[in-house]
Amino acid sequence: MSKKVVEVKTLKVGKYVILGGEASKITSISTSSPGKHGSAKARVEAVGIFDTQKRSIVKPVDTKIDIPIIDKRTGQVLALMGSDVQLMDLETYETFEIPIPDDLRDQLLEGVEVEYILAMGNKKLMITKG
Repeated sequence: MSKKVVEVKTLKVGKYVILGGEASKITSISTSSPGKHGSAKARVEAVGIFDTQKRSIVKPVDTKIDIPIIDKRTGQVLALMGSDVQLMDLETYETFEIPIPDDLRDQLLEGVEVEYILAMGNKKLMITKG
């Protein structure tokens, strides 16, 4: 599992964080001011990349949190197989199958180049090129 550790105060909206063991994209961050006897807290809300589930945490801004290392890659569509697509990575020439997202279902054709992400052992099709 490829991840690194950062402080909560360095997180930004649109970046990624690991919440509940899943890689998630941050949708909002709100911070409270420090009180008389406590430190400032941050509320981080995020949506899972692979399962689209909403998650949130509240932590002090100076605590450490894991962020996933997202690897963006390019692949070529070899075959459409119902709800899955067979891709070939254009760097390693590895072939694999991943599910087709609903918003890309009508854009995929054989031979089209696509971008997909690889994070924490999971793969997801993101966009078509060209």
